[in-house]
Amino acid sequence: MSENMETLFIADDESSIREGLKYIIDWESLGFRLCGEAANGEDALTQIIALNPGLVLLDVKMPKMRGTEVIRLAREAGYQGKCIILSGYSDFQYAQEAIKGGVSFYLTKPIDEEELTQTVTKIREMLSEEKQRSSHFTAYRNKAKRIVLYELMINRSSAPLSEADCAHFRLNADSYQVVICEDFHTQSAAAPYTFAELLKVTNKDNSIFEHLAIEERDVVLLKGTLGLNRLIDFLDRFEARKFQPGSPLESMFLAYGRPVSTVEDIHLSYEDASALLERRFFCSQDQHTMGFDTLPDFAPDTDIPLSHHEIIKLDESTLRDYSGRFVNYIQSYNRSKTTDTLFELEAALSHVSNQIYDIRLFLADLYLQIKGELKRNYASLDLPFATNSSVIEFIGSRNYLYEIIDFLSNQFETIMDAMGNPSRDTILDDILYYIDHNFRDNIKLETIAPLFGYNSAYLGKIFTKAVGESFNSYVDHKRIDHSKLLLLENNLKVYEIAEQVGYKNVDYFHKKFKKYVGVSPAEFRKEKNSESTSEKYPPHKKMTLRHKYLFVYTKTAIPEHRYGSLFYFIVLLCYSLALSLTVTAFSYCTIATFSAMIFVIISSASLIPVASNSAIIAS
Repeated sequence: MSENMETLFIADDESSIREGLKYIIDWESLGFRLCGEAANGEDALTQIIALNPGLVLLDVKMPKMRGTEVIRLAREAGYQGKCIILSGYSDFQYAQEAIKGGVSFYLTKPIDEEELTQTVTKIREMLSEEKQRSSHFTAYRNKAKRIVLYELMINRSSAPLSEADCAHFRLNADSYQVVICEDFHTQSAAAPYTFAELLKVTNKDNSIFEHLAIEERDVVLLKGTLGLNRLIDFLDRFEARKFQPGSPLESMFLAYGRPVSTVEDIHLSYEDASALLERRFFCSQDQHTMGFDTLPDFAPDTDIPLSHHEIIKLDESTLRDYSGRFVNYIQSYNRSKTTDTLFELEAALSHVSNQIYDIRLFLADLYLQIKGELKRNYASLDLPFATNSSVIEFIGSRNYLYEIIDFLSNQFETIMDAMGNPSRDTILDDILYYIDHNFRDNIKLETIAPLFGYNSAYLGKIFTKAVGESFNSYVDHKRIDHSKLLLLENNLKVYEIAEQVGYKNVDYFHKKFKKYVGVSPAEFRKEKNSESTSEKYPPHKKMTLRHKYLFVYTKTAIPEHRYGSLFYFIVLLCYSLALSLTVTAFSYCTIATFSAMIFVIISSASLIPVASNSAIIAS
């Protein structure tokens, strides 16, 4: 009930009258409670302005200041409550003066209890009606205010706000700044506090900020120097603090735009904060704030940055550049270069003008290109690459760029460990290993040396000394040896083989091949193919169709004899007699044996060449 009570203030220079007024009627039953009292006009004025009571009982004649003057000055200071003037003089002049000063009722002393009760009851009803109207008005005003603020944020205001409008909506200030508060976690329940709720702790009347929701975003408009300084103080404490898991502030993320000096420019600060939310993807681990000063500056209508950061374009050229660099660093086991390039890529991506989706797609393509190149170079190794689908899913589901960079770093480390050979314990071994798997590319000593941290001239000397031949000669030998295999194993054309082993110019390949092999690639293929045919089917023992037929049934290829078919007939006859004797010895089935002999003889006789029809006709 106390929450619905109105406050009462009594002012009279006589203490007995003040005490009598406290108990003359049951104030609580009428909905009032005493909040203060005064014995002179000046004290009464001070307390009325400070306490803002719903009802004032005021003696018209008091020391230091008359009651009518107290009410007049209180009205000028913004006091809106009801007032009853008490006077011992039944003089219309005082009543007229009191009414002009904003007095609701005028009662004469001595106070009649019934008259006072009726007057207070009427005032209570008036206050209730006014409060109800005020509540409706406040609701409409707040609704209108939210609309005005929304239009200011999105720059959709039909007309600029006047000073009177700003004063009406309590928006007049010398500076403004927009802060958007968001939850780190996917579940909103994990963030019990918002930035606005923290501000309310020390600013209950919202004089330094306005709070509204735009597209499910928690938006705070800071007003005035005090409000902007409050943000600075909060950020100093917030950013320097390490939050324990489960802390109410652990999940809070703040994005704040630039300070502006007019209400018409509030949308600029809001646009900054909105853009920062989109760029939360670039936050570092445990980062809880992003400010307008971290936004990349681009020239109007261009992708050209105004900052000093190196900006890249997410095109095929950039993709090839980074994939090639990572492949080289991985193959040379240069972990420091790999890490530095990942950091370089992360910094460059944070300043591109592309959408986050484009960045995710670029990183997925980068990984798949690196994977394809290394699998091609190290086909004999079972490198532990993640599947394409799992990589695409992982990159697409991460909220932050640093998570993807960490994933790539771990993947590259794993690949380098899998490619490594424990027996290789020198840089030179690593270089030879690199050449053996990359000779197909346009590798040069000048490009390889930096990968392994060497000067090219110095590396050339120690390579020749250790291997026994120059770098270029070693590479040529690797290429020529591989080309020999290709010449024998498939039907690729010579120019195709030249490209596969790293020679872009087929004439140059011919020259190198003849230098190291002694013959041209075509002559080498012809010579080796001829040797292979001779070993399998010697010229004087060429298999005929008849021999192949016989081979099918006997499972034995019988070489052709120079005496021709008669030789084969005698041989087969001997085979038949031997078979017949064997069967007879074990089964005494002479009839069956004789039949078998006749069958074999007839079959063999069929192999005897018969003159062709044309020959018979001719004869």
